[in-house]
Amino acid sequence: MTAVDNLWFLATEARQAAEQVYHRLTDRYDEFVEFRTTRAVSRDRFRTVAERIEAQGLPYGAHTLAYRPSGELLLVEQAAIDTWVLPGGEVEPDESVREGARRELGEEAGVDVTYDGLGILGEVRFRSDGHETWGVLPIFEGEADSTDPEVCDPDGEITDARWFDELPENTRDRSVLREWREKRFGE
Repeated sequence: MTAVDNLWFLATEARQAAEQVYHRLTDRYDEFVEFRTTRAVSRDRFRTVAERIEAQGLPYGAHTLAYRPSGELLLVEQAAIDTWVLPGGEVEPDESVREGARRELGEEAGVDVTYDGLGILGEVRFRSDGHETWGVLPIFEGEADSTDPEVCDPDGEITDARWFDELPENTRDRSVLREWREKRFGE
């Protein structure tokens, strides 16, 4: 008996979910930086990411650009991959996308913000073994209400949280963050 591979169907369902989330966000928010990236992944990783996207339209959840009026950005360190990233992660089923971003910000950095809106909207494409799908990466922006970071990450992935005026070389999506900062602060 031959097993039927439903990966093409999953990829299609994921694309449809992503399109819905993308349109909801672009209808609600104006004046954000957009970027697109493509990642080639293994077949197993493709399935995992496509399942996440099918469920919520989001491969990596939602994130926050927490900033100080001076332009400093809050980044958290994922020591296992030696990379500084924006705080964020998966959105729970009972949360809105922004509520998920706020919860993750609190867990990973112990900081809260007053949200201004959507700062960056990413389209992340995934390819594997002739299959392709994409998901939305929403990154909300907000001015920090508290500025003393404290990591309380229940997943144990985040090891440090700091404010940066100059972004470290090992910052994920560094060029996109610089573009956002220039647009936001005119730097």
